[in-house]
Amino acid sequence: MHGEKICRINFFKMFDITASIVTYKNDHDVLGKAIESFLNTSLNIRLYIVDNSADASTEEFCKKFPLEYFAMPKNAGFGAGHNFILRKKELLGKYHLVLNPDVCFEANVPEALFEYMETHLDVGNVMPKVFYPNGDLQYLCKLLPKPGNWIGRILIPSKRIRKRLDYNFEMRFTDYNHTMQAPYLSGCFMFLRSEAIRKAGLFDEKIFMYGEDTDLNRRIGKHYYTMFYPSVSIIHKYDGGSHKNLRLLLIHIKSAIYYFNKWGWLCDSDRTKINNFIKKQFVEN
Repeated sequence: MHGEKICRINFFKMFDITASIVTYKNDHDVLGKAIESFLNTSLNIRLYIVDNSADASTEEFCKKFPLEYFAMPKNAGFGAGHNFILRKKELLGKYHLVLNPDVCFEANVPEALFEYMETHLDVGNVMPKVFYPNGDLQYLCKLLPKPGNWIGRILIPSKRIRKRLDYNFEMRFTDYNHTMQAPYLSGCFMFLRSEAIRKAGLFDEKIFMYGEDTDLNRRIGKHYYTMFYPSVSIIHKYDGGSHKNLRLLLIHIKSAIYYFNKWGWLCDSDRTKINNFIKKQFVEN
């Protein structure tokens, strides 16, 4: 026991930040930008690529970079891929970044988030401002979803109606220019305190994709704040696959059903309490 504790402390001194990128037949040019973005830092870091497609060309591509590559025997999902790293405590740094392969950012981003977490010990997950490649803002700070929010976004084709549904859900009543608490932050970029993972647990692997970030943020929120920090920003390509692909649409619907079976459909007193608390802060201000 004593030996394990000493090793863990020494490991945290070795790596300030670790990161995992889960890939599945991703474009190598796009993936390369994500890899280079994370590696471009003066901090002590380690990057892990978890390849759910076990694609030989991706493995060969990753040999160009100082990282560790892992080929999964099958595609068990987004959360399961990240859990392969997260459950190995000896691989994690003081902070761990869950990073999408379609994200890129400037060199100051990891440093700024590292400093923010070092001075805000009650924060378990922090996300920067997120833009589309064309410069438009992505509204990725969300309240905890009600069935109408989530399922409506999946099934309603009208952008006008979806926008009306999204106004509250995506916290558009804020200006997205100030640091703020958000109970649900996007899984495209989760800058996590490793200790928060130990307390909250891993991604729920019963969710193959879509909603695993909602579930994990909610569990982290029982122990820490989940915060939006717009002083730095990233670019997220965002493909919106479930609106274009029937298989992904069905996966999205299945994930929504599982999530609401787990946390509650109409009767979810914690959701109501948390969402009202967040909205009240902005009404009063």
